[in-house]
Amino acid sequence: MTENLKHSLDSISSSHSPHRPSKISKTTDDLSDDEQQQQQQQQPESMSQRPGIQRYLLAIEYIGTRFSGSQQQSNCRTVVGVLEEAFHKFIGQPVSMFCSSRTDAGVHALSNVCHVDVERISKRKPGEVLEPHEPAVVKRAVNHFLQKNEGDVMVIDVRSVPANFHARYKAQERTYFYRLLSGAEPLSTFEKDRAWHVPEELNLRAMQEACKVLVGHHDFSSFRAAGCQAKSPIRTLDELNVSEVVSTPCFPSIMERKQNNLGEDPHAGTNKSETDPPPSFNGGADLGFGLRKKHRCFVVTARARAFLYHQVRLLVGVLKAVGTGDLKVPDVERILNAKTVTAASPMAPACGLYLGHVKYDLP
Repeated sequence: MTENLKHSLDSISSSHSPHRPSKISKTTDDLSDDEQQQQQQQQPESMSQRPGIQRYLLAIEYIGTRFSGSQQQSNCRTVVGVLEEAFHKFIGQPVSMFCSSRTDAGVHALSNVCHVDVERISKRKPGEVLEPHEPAVVKRAVNHFLQKNEGDVMVIDVRSVPANFHARYKAQERTYFYRLLSGAEPLSTFEKDRAWHVPEELNLRAMQEACKVLVGHHDFSSFRAAGCQAKSPIRTLDELNVSEVVSTPCFPSIMERKQNNLGEDPHAGTNKSETDPPPSFNGGADLGFGLRKKHRCFVVTARARAFLYHQVRLLVGVLKAVGTGDLKVPDVERILNAKTVTAASPMAPACGLYLGHVKYDLP
């Protein structure tokens, strides 16, 4: 840690203001391209237009289990609230954070993106505006305070951006992942609140066929929850697929360790088909006392510029029903054409959903 950062952290820790972070208005990421452009044009002139103000773009990861969503709410612990508090402790004044994508309670993020405007004021000479902090200093300092607050959110990247760069309206594409664990065994403690446990076996090929019906430009009214603020249900789903991956955390078996020690490929010569479980899956093996069977892990990937409210979780609910055999592929087309959410299967729980990536054309 640099001397300047250390001085800043020490002085703030002992004398930061108790003033609560300022709230921001509720936003959604379920607007169409035209609606996003219109709202961007209606945004008031940012405070970062003034000299001495720097706008930072932050990529953050978090475990959503103990958050009441990402957006600021009264009397609730939220991702934005925790971030604003960390920045307040860092710079000694309240800030407002704007997220690219809203996530609900229990939803996780591998990389959500926010922007914040920061004015660096001298601690020794109050009122004197200093040069903005370097992004690396912001990252270290904010993470320093975040780790003192449960440690379930972290800044993974920071970049200085122009004053008119908006985390939400400049986003070109969003990718979500959804994890399902299939198998009769109770869910591992290590997977609690990290995936949807489906006791039944899932038919991967059937789910992949159902994805082909849903991908593309459609009226997704059947996959739009009540309360959606979007003016239009029309969306373009650029990607929707299901893959089977190794369940995590994954540790090598005795056989794999022996083969690796001999320099052999433990997966060579198995003649596996694309629908077979991954090599480390041991669901049918008798492992002996004290060794638990693994679940089969499936990941649904959904990619688009913008999504409707709860669209991904409703899509996963239908794909899961296809995987268990409760629905057939033709039923998916029927649900899509029904254009009412009552036609869809029950929505997938929040715990398996991860915001994976937000794409930008960065300056």
